[in-house]
Amino acid sequence: MPELKDLPTPDLREFHERCVNDFAAFRTRAMKIDMTRGKPSTAQLDLSNALLRLPENVDYHLADGSDARNYGGPVQGLPEARELFTGLLGAPAYQIIVANNSSLALMHDCIAYALLRGVPGGSAPWRDWEKTSFLCPVPGYDRHFAICEEYGIDMIPVEMTGSGPDMDEVERLVVSREVKGMWCVPKYSNPSGDIYDDETVRRLAAMKAGAADFRLFWDNAYALHNLSDARADILNILEVCEQAGAPDRAFVFGSTSKITFGGGGLGLFASSMANVAWLAGAMKKRSIGPDKLNQLRHVRYLKDAAGLDRLMESHRDIIAPKFRAVDGVFNTHLEGTGAATWTRPEGGYFISVNVMDGCARRVVELANQAGVALVPAGATFPYGKDPRDRNLRVAPTYPALADLAPASEGIALSILLAVTEKLLSERN
Repeated sequence: MPELKDLPTPDLREFHERCVNDFAAFRTRAMKIDMTRGKPSTAQLDLSNALLRLPENVDYHLADGSDARNYGGPVQGLPEARELFTGLLGAPAYQIIVANNSSLALMHDCIAYALLRGVPGGSAPWRDWEKTSFLCPVPGYDRHFAICEEYGIDMIPVEMTGSGPDMDEVERLVVSREVKGMWCVPKYSNPSGDIYDDETVRRLAAMKAGAADFRLFWDNAYALHNLSDARADILNILEVCEQAGAPDRAFVFGSTSKITFGGGGLGLFASSMANVAWLAGAMKKRSIGPDKLNQLRHVRYLKDAAGLDRLMESHRDIIAPKFRAVDGVFNTHLEGTGAATWTRPEGGYFISVNVMDGCARRVVELANQAGVALVPAGATFPYGKDPRDRNLRVAPTYPALADLAPASEGIALSILLAVTEKLLSERN
């Protein structure tokens, strides 16, 4: 069959009628499946249930002999916990902060402190500037954008290319002194699955920023979340920034929220010594210290980098078949129609779908009617506004594997119906 846009009008009407009937039949299944967020499934959470028994009640003591149940200890987190995450963050333990759940809280606090106090290398708090802007690769992570919107930070979208953001555009925009930061999810980007190539990382580190206190908010949320035997490697942004003469440029974030428990993980931060001292100094005023018991149980459960890798292999065994299930159904229903394209990511938590321009909101509406909840169209863009109304974020991890084929069918049928509706309306 030729692409839908190339069908003669009578054939398109006939195809649309089939779509209406197929969609109506699907609705009779009365499904209720949530694909709005990239949450770990129950089976993934069960992998770390041993955490609930740790630390054993006979030993709450840390490596230095202190009692983890009491006050005190370094605001940067337990030394043994910081050592555990050196490989994930690409920094030595003394350049790492291990905090409470979650990395999003650390990102929020970094922006709040920057607005109130400024950051190392800056001449004033960010709030003192007439305008503060962030560069926002799109499609991107809605919770990043929500922090900016909450604090009145202007967001400037930059298109993703398949190997990271459009660097020509980034370099053009970053010369403005009002651009203080940029969101980056460098490995398995949310939701596109992009992996930043070496050139992109080097250009981000070396580009001439108009603001001396410009920061890359480098969110390593999915660095360990591979979906195949392939292991995508990206350059160490802290090392590359150091080599480029901008050692303070990157704030690196991570967490165990999709490694152990989403509701009881650890938030991670790594950066230059100046940035670590800046954040730790601000944190001392906010809290007397982190949850040492949770850090201790993570150290005893994960043990080392090899323990982290073993756990992530178990995660992959659970979620990789889910991504294959979605892709298989999309192939069956959508391949060759021209109604949509979608990613086949090497890792991460999402599949990014682009439908015909002007159809994404209608697809989400129809999918909800079919019992499949998706994140609102536009959520992957600043202010919830996708200028082309085409991007959808599909999150396969949370539903049961058995539910994913019918859920994906519901999404595919919604796409076909929305697209044929639009094509017919344009011809009338």
